[in-house]
Amino acid sequence: MPTLTTPAPDTTAAPLRIGPHTVAPPVVLAPMAGITNAPFRTLCREFSGGKGLFVSEMITTRALVERNEKTMQLIHFDATETPRSIQLYGVDPVTVGKAVRMIAEEDLADHIDLNFGCPVPKVTRKGGGSALPYKRHLLRAIVREAVTGAGDLPVTMKMRKGLDDDHLTYLDAGRIAVEEGVTAIALHGRTTAQHYGGNADWDAIARLKEHVPEIPVLGNGDIWSAEDALRMVRETGCDGVVVGRGCLGRPWLFADLVAAFEGRTDAFVRPTLREVADVMVRHATLLGEWIGDEARGVIDFRKHVAWYLKGFAVGSEMRKRLAITSSLEALRAGLDELDLDQPWPTGADGPRGRTSGNNRVVLPDGWLKDPYDCAGVGEDAELDTSGG
Repeated sequence: MPTLTTPAPDTTAAPLRIGPHTVAPPVVLAPMAGITNAPFRTLCREFSGGKGLFVSEMITTRALVERNEKTMQLIHFDATETPRSIQLYGVDPVTVGKAVRMIAEEDLADHIDLNFGCPVPKVTRKGGGSALPYKRHLLRAIVREAVTGAGDLPVTMKMRKGLDDDHLTYLDAGRIAVEEGVTAIALHGRTTAQHYGGNADWDAIARLKEHVPEIPVLGNGDIWSAEDALRMVRETGCDGVVVGRGCLGRPWLFADLVAAFEGRTDAFVRPTLREVADVMVRHATLLGEWIGDEARGVIDFRKHVAWYLKGFAVGSEMRKRLAITSSLEALRAGLDELDLDQPWPTGADGPRGRTSGNNRVVLPDGWLKDPYDCAGVGEDAELDTSGG
């Protein structure tokens, strides 16, 4: 793994309080479907030195209550993970309440985050994710059930600005969160219609912070480097940052984030291709151990290959070859054929992952008729699988 230099820390950012948990520095890994499983969280946490908060993939409340096999695997935490953080998706208050009580009573996690930010059509067409805050009464009912059922466990929520620029919901949602006992709010500065396109609206994060001074507000969107994180805090006044696509193929970003918030900007990680290759093999190995099958682990890792290699001189044929490997031996052999002495490339940071935007928002029939009426939304609107 890349070698880190660690001068004596000089903490410059206030710790984030999530119920009884102190997150210092105030850095959170955003839940990402198919990405933030236990192996990836392990990598990020290793680079951070155990500092920060690392959230699971999205867990569907219905699947959790029904003890779906895949869902039960997704909520498995490594023994070193603390606090254990689960993000829940739900549309039906009763089902959400059952899931939260299950987590609390069976000691399945130490923190619960509610997903009101997912923009994908299969979620929003059910009235879930980023579509849900438009229905203010439904939002309040779900949050109330979650906070009540959680007992001593802190409940946070992640959301977007709204459906589109004509249907903004984040200020109302923020006030509901405060009134119902949510511990902290994260705002992705995009609408559902934007998906992941365009630029995140950091001004909205600042407005939310002014609107709900009672609880911490975390900013999310367009954090591709540690410098971006510091700039977001400086420009918006937010209490911390949530990092998603910026760490794709860059788990060492969490080392940079810790260093930046502790005032050690000379300690940023700039790995050679050899060091990146070592991390790639370790990532694939961890996936295989977690799944219980080396080949399936390497196959699951394939989507990460392009992210890790972005910016390095790697021919298109080799990229294709690495993206179809199905064994650790083949992955390692292919990587060893590269010029592994390549230094960290200039301009390698920047957008990765999904960048689509200007999408039509898919909603249940009649969803926009009344921002308060939630008739017709019930248990049958729940997704039956976790992970997004």
